[in-house]
Amino acid sequence: MIISKPKFWDFKKPNYLSYILLPFTIPIIVNNYFLSFKKKITNKNIKTICLGNIYVGGTAKTPLVIKFNQILQKLNFKTASIKKFYKNQVDEQELLSAKSNLYCKKNRFDALNDAIRDNIEIAVFDDGLQDGHLNYDLSFVCFSTTNWIGNGFLIPSGPLRERLESIVKYDAIFLNGNGEDNSHIKDSIKKIDKNIKIFETSYQPINVHKFNIEDNYLIFSGIGDPNTFKKTLLKNKFKIIEEINFPDHYQYKKKDIERIKSMATDLNAKIITTEKDYVKISQPNLDNINFLEIDLTIKNQDELISFIRSKI
Repeated sequence: MIISKPKFWDFKKPNYLSYILLPFTIPIIVNNYFLSFKKKITNKNIKTICLGNIYVGGTAKTPLVIKFNQILQKLNFKTASIKKFYKNQVDEQELLSAKSNLYCKKNRFDALNDAIRDNIEIAVFDDGLQDGHLNYDLSFVCFSTTNWIGNGFLIPSGPLRERLESIVKYDAIFLNGNGEDNSHIKDSIKKIDKNIKIFETSYQPINVHKFNIEDNYLIFSGIGDPNTFKKTLLKNKFKIIEEINFPDHYQYKKKDIERIKSMATDLNAKIITTEKDYVKISQPNLDNINFLEIDLTIKNQDELISFIRSKI
């Protein structure tokens, strides 16, 4: 079952619903407290990097995992992606499998052991910062610059798995967006940990030349941060006349695609979605649907490489 993220989670300030739900954040607080005392396993047979988040969904972890694999392979490391298997996250698993060497099991530790048996040198984890079993050699917290920390409250009052102050436990931050001025976000981070490393990325479409930007476009997606997808298209001069948003990891049915195509016909619009959504649509339904292929550009990539080398 997939549930849409409540809109009030991303309000800049908490509203009355956030305060009503505050007592229900206590289990999260208690769980995080006990996790901090849990002994974690460090595996000396492989180096591990985790790209996770404290904000629920839509922080560009998966594209970053793919990017990390590409960077590390150019440095002559044998790498793999590790992801915990979730039945409702076929989209991310398909992308990681297509663009990296993926080990995906219900237990991350089992997937890691498989990678070790195959002589993988560096395992890059897609999510898992809150996993109580593993101690990573290097850990990154990913944020979307669009949503940042939402209203700043813990689940279910807000979108956070942990308080922002928890970043002191991790090695570095990634701010993923569209090249905005992130100085206010960086200021908030530095107030908590003045020494933490901050890296920034921007989304770069790599197949824009395949589209006619004079056309009208209907866009649809089922991702954690649809606003960033829309902003990327607008930044590249696409004329969006209709937008349809589904819940994150949504599994499309035939009737959903038929409705989208019918609307596009009525509007005389072309259809465009994300690559993550495209891989979830069954082959017979792909006619007249295109996807925007995205690459993440890391602004300070040389600094990132030096940072990784210093840690692993």
